[in-house]
Amino acid sequence: MAENYPQQEPRSHQVVKTTTAVTAGGSLLVLSGLTLAGTVVALTLATPLLVIFSPVLVPAAITVCLLMAGFAASGGFGAAAVSVLTWIYRYVTGKHPPGADQLDQARMKLDSKAREMKDKAEQLASTH
Repeated sequence: MAENYPQQEPRSHQVVKTTTAVTAGGSLLVLSGLTLAGTVVALTLATPLLVIFSPVLVPAAITVCLLMAGFAASGGFGAAAVSVLTWIYRYVTGKHPPGADQLDQARMKLDSKAREMKDKAEQLASTH
């Protein structure tokens, strides 16, 4: 009866895997440290420029953000308008877009309530 134990990898494979992992991890750690050092140096060099130009940069950044938000909103409203117009076109041409049944039911309810209100108003007008 053979028992199923996980087979042991040869020692050389384990050493190769460990060496590869340590090398990759170490190189990524060195790159991370270099990136952090570069960021600190760049921020140290750029801080005086940012302080000097901040009266110009802050309003410019705000303006750019507002412009981007405006263009994004404009595009979104345009896409919504196209989608609504497409839905209306499909509804008018009888292609039965999603939600058409609910719209028809709502219209019928409004029609029936309007007729009821009209009849009640006529009854009240005729009694007075």
